[in-house]
Amino acid sequence: MASPEVVGFDCYKAMLEPTVAALKALEPDVKNAAILTILRGGLNYPLEECCDTAGIRVNNINFLSCERVIECGVITGLDVKYEKLHPEKDCTLMIGDIIASGDTLRLCMRYVIEYFRANGGSIKKIVFFTIGGTRAIDLMEEETSLIREIWPEFEGFDCIFYEGMFTVYTDKGVTGVNIPMIDFGWKGATIAPEFREYILDYKHAPALLEKCIIYDGGARRYEIEEHYEEVKGYWEDLLKASHFSDFNAFLAEKAGYDKADYKQWLEINNYPEDANLEALYEKEQAYLENLRKQNFTKICQSRLEQLNTL
Repeated sequence: MASPEVVGFDCYKAMLEPTVAALKALEPDVKNAAILTILRGGLNYPLEECCDTAGIRVNNINFLSCERVIECGVITGLDVKYEKLHPEKDCTLMIGDIIASGDTLRLCMRYVIEYFRANGGSIKKIVFFTIGGTRAIDLMEEETSLIREIWPEFEGFDCIFYEGMFTVYTDKGVTGVNIPMIDFGWKGATIAPEFREYILDYKHAPALLEKCIIYDGGARRYEIEEHYEEVKGYWEDLLKASHFSDFNAFLAEKAGYDKADYKQWLEINNYPEDANLEALYEKEQAYLENLRKQNFTKICQSRLEQLNTL
């Protein structure tokens, strides 16, 4: 899904093979499985189908809505408006959702934990699938401490990151068009080498320069026109910013570093010294060098032509 052109049911299908692979690896430790679907983004994660394929019986499927409260165009909070929960004893709760700031997961976890506690249920373990960021780690450690105050036998979280552990922008970025605490980036992240290679090989557009790896997960699945408007809006804003932004600084922001030799590159990207990624490093340097020679404004114009044609 590095390409925002992947929309609708294709988003769901893209998740099937890796989810099954992860569940088969986890299967010996999954007991009394239950699924929590957080509406809407969580519907992108095909947990029920993949559990069936992996031979894991699902006892219950729980639903919880968590919607942004928007006032005058500004996100002011989150609200749970619908729930269908089935508390049970010692369940392995499986969840799939996007984690950026972590606010949605925090609110939903607190709601579910309290509901289970009040209605005689308990959670043995949580398995979390995410296209998400590094904030998930601190959040899950925090929630583990709270859950163990209620259920001391809680085993903790297994978290499966698709493509890597991203970071979120803490400001509007070099161009001033990114959304803090929502848009994913590579700086300080740990990205799967295979995913880096996919980005470098992608011919349709410079995928590295996209606003976010996932954009809005719910919109690209269920409100495709709205998704395309967001993608086009980003490139239109980027086109305006291209006239005054430092393109080299923008590339460094997107890649997560400016200039680095191989050893520095390994350290920056959290890869081990014996990773044997010299070929990928050289390929990435050639990719960035090629982009540096291009005109920022023309890249934006070309991308908008592609999107409008599509």
